[in-house]
Amino acid sequence: MDKNVIYGINGPVVTVKDTDSFEMMEMVHVGKQRLVGEVIGITDKLTTIQVYEETTGLKPGDPVTGTGAPMNVLLGPGILDNIFDGIERPLKAIEEEAGAFISRGSSVSPLDTEKLWNVTMKIKKGDKLEGGQIYATLPETPIIEHRVMLNPYLSGVVKEVKPDGEYRIHDTVAVLEDELGGEHELTLCQKWPIRTSRPVKERLTPSIPLITGQRIMDTLFPIAKGGTAAIPGGFGTGKTMNQHQLAKWCDADIIIYVGCGERGNEMSQVLTEFSELIDPKSNRPMTDRTTLIANTSNMPVAAREASIYTGITLAEYYRDMGYHVAMMADSTSRWAEALREISGRLEEMPAEEGFPAYLPSRLAEFYERGGRSDVLSGGEGSVTLIGAVSPQGSDFSEPVTQNTKRFTRVFWALDKALAYARHYPAINWIDSYSEYFGDLDPWFRENLGEEFIQYRNSISALLQEESSLMEIVKLIGSDVLPDDQKLVIETARVIRVGFLQQNAFHSEDTYVPLEKQKLMMKVILHLHSKAKEVVAREIPLMKIQSMGLFDKLTKMKYDIPNNQLGMFDDYIKEIDEKLDTLLR
Repeated sequence: MDKNVIYGINGPVVTVKDTDSFEMMEMVHVGKQRLVGEVIGITDKLTTIQVYEETTGLKPGDPVTGTGAPMNVLLGPGILDNIFDGIERPLKAIEEEAGAFISRGSSVSPLDTEKLWNVTMKIKKGDKLEGGQIYATLPETPIIEHRVMLNPYLSGVVKEVKPDGEYRIHDTVAVLEDELGGEHELTLCQKWPIRTSRPVKERLTPSIPLITGQRIMDTLFPIAKGGTAAIPGGFGTGKTMNQHQLAKWCDADIIIYVGCGERGNEMSQVLTEFSELIDPKSNRPMTDRTTLIANTSNMPVAAREASIYTGITLAEYYRDMGYHVAMMADSTSRWAEALREISGRLEEMPAEEGFPAYLPSRLAEFYERGGRSDVLSGGEGSVTLIGAVSPQGSDFSEPVTQNTKRFTRVFWALDKALAYARHYPAINWIDSYSEYFGDLDPWFRENLGEEFIQYRNSISALLQEESSLMEIVKLIGSDVLPDDQKLVIETARVIRVGFLQQNAFHSEDTYVPLEKQKLMMKVILHLHSKAKEVVAREIPLMKIQSMGLFDKLTKMKYDIPNNQLGMFDDYIKEIDEKLDTLLR
């Protein structure tokens, strides 16, 4: 009888009595169907394994086989325009082979092993290659060039190079001899352990903004390329909608979208939308630069825990080629719930709200893998991490939100009241913040001028002042306020409705360039300062309101096309003419 057999089963957690056959974090195959698992604990008596597939039907005495390697993913051409589950099994290929449901123990290769790629070699015989250097390129999709890199921990001299031509991912395209005389066959792909971050030459300050085209994000709470952001919000506040918009419009080169424990209908909506969407930069389908990792709520809970690491490993791989990558994790709360469930089955001591005591360190481990870097292949790349958080009952004091806050530098707090009032994006401008102003302001100064920063500060100050005034209004009504304070409330209304609120389904408003955002702020603040002059002359605010200028400004986001920014001068001219008549 095989000595490595199952001793006990508790949901996705399996124990084996012998402990000298396995190493910590080793990938193993469990049972006769060879289910994928990972060693997560070893004592002198038992080895504990978490299984990434449904364990129904397993029984004590079934065999457990080690692989001698950690849990890893296959990296190579074919990742883009593909859909994987949490452990990088290709869902399209599985559907073709086995139908709509993933059969247990499915061993379909993550990448197509038979497809021929048109490879251009970038090296010649006798070249010295360092870890991470590019030795071949190929067109992975019509808009993304795949750069095949040497394993970061390998270096040596090229002994043999194949000519340019068509090759499969496992074909040998070159032979490398290392310092010890060992020969390594170089193919178009490599394996990488998902829990180990890929090395870089140097980490850089995140000093370039990730432009999203969403006004409240770009202007009031910007995020840098290589930055980290959290989108917390209760059920129905628009977390997934916000992440869809970011994935569609942000100026990253590659999008990795991880649906971690989300509802199946939401993931199918993502798949449908992305396949129909045309990338505004290339006029090609959005899927040409997108990878989806679909791990729905009915999939095995342990695979949900792995999906985040699979996603970040794919993101780092493209960063190492010199691309700017944005990864959307929707939602990290479901990932934390998977940690909690597995921790409970392991009978670990629970911390706050039943989450394991290592929740903060796991979150830190994940978010620290973001960043902007000088990469080993030469050039610069970044991984921007945007994680949705789903606090129960919109309670931001719960552990996942609070710990995420510690490790992210942008906090886009979604507000249930705004969402129910159909205000999109439902980001609360009082509770949200960005810590990237110091890093990004030099870029804004250089590209949009000092006035952009001044406008942003003025807009923020008006919203803060309105918030204080509304406390008084709630108690005693607005009639008792003097006209200058009523003007603040009226301008803040224009900012809220005309600037912060955005229509994702309107062709001109779904994406707004930074120059238009700046001019919109300029016009709103120009009306405010001009109206302030009028009110200071003791002319009633009612007279300005009756001119319809405030209402006109709330609609300028639709009325002024993104390519006709000269129209803003007409608005300023009209404000001056109408208010000058009052002053005269």
